[in-house]
Amino acid sequence: MTPTPARSDPLTHEVVELIGSVVARYHEEYELAAAEHALTGAQARVLTLLTREPTPMRQIARQLKCEPSNVTGIVDRLEARGLVERRPDPGDRRIKVAAATERGRATAAYLREGLDFAREPLAGLTQLERSMLRDLLQRMLGEEPGAPEPGETS
Repeated sequence: MTPTPARSDPLTHEVVELIGSVVARYHEEYELAAAEHALTGAQARVLTLLTREPTPMRQIARQLKCEPSNVTGIVDRLEARGLVERRPDPGDRRIKVAAATERGRATAAYLREGLDFAREPLAGLTQLERSMLRDLLQRMLGEEPGAPEPGETS
């Protein structure tokens, strides 16, 4: 078993601070990219999530750690713009899922292309370094290291 670092460990503190800085810069750039498409950050996150696969509203709320009523409002606004649609879940027709439309997928792709912050620094890392970083981040989140994202092929 790996020993747990002490809370006052200077290296752990430095890593936590660096992660916080990365997250803050990512959110700032994400908000700017979303605004270029007249979206809020929350709308952009939901749209991006729905490009992976059609998802029930409750699951979206769990993934974003917010109330289902918030997700309903976000999906309503995205649907009014033609970026998402509601449809019956093929596995259980009593459940509605939200899904990105073709226009929504194109908008999400433009959003991803507008995120230079992550792409440029990551381009300076080798493929092995990017894989190691991904695996370490997944491990920190309690996920299986090296597991592909939904919809991603290895």
